[in-house]
Amino acid sequence: MTGVRRKARIIALQALYEFDCAGHDPVSSAARLIGEKPLPEDAALFAHELVNGVLENREELDAQIRRFAPSFPVEQLSLVDRTVLRMAIYEIMIGGKVPLKVAINEAVELAKTFGHESSSKFVNGVLGSVSAMVLGS
Repeated sequence: MTGVRRKARIIALQALYEFDCAGHDPVSSAARLIGEKPLPEDAALFAHELVNGVLENREELDAQIRRFAPSFPVEQLSLVDRTVLRMAIYEIMIGGKVPLKVAINEAVELAKTFGHESSSKFVNGVLGSVSAMVLGS
């Protein structure tokens, strides 16, 4: 099941990336991507939930990125890093359907696969701060 949900996250990442990069409608992009690489229905719904959740909460998600990575202006982050962080923070703080460690691990893996050489460390550091706040440490 983990593999299927990772594929759903990849589709959500690609759809949100297309939106930020080229202005494509992310919901249509997600539907197209799912059509190209079909997912089980629950995974397709999860991909759409991530896309819609990030879109609906983008201002709050960006505020959290600013809070936990104050030295890195959100607008100047790479599109991949910003999108991965938005998705993970959505999953951790709003979505509430996956364990904290799973959300962080999945985000780090996406950053390793699609980001720059240092993306995974950056994403892990920011999400470590988010998790400390969530856990009340």
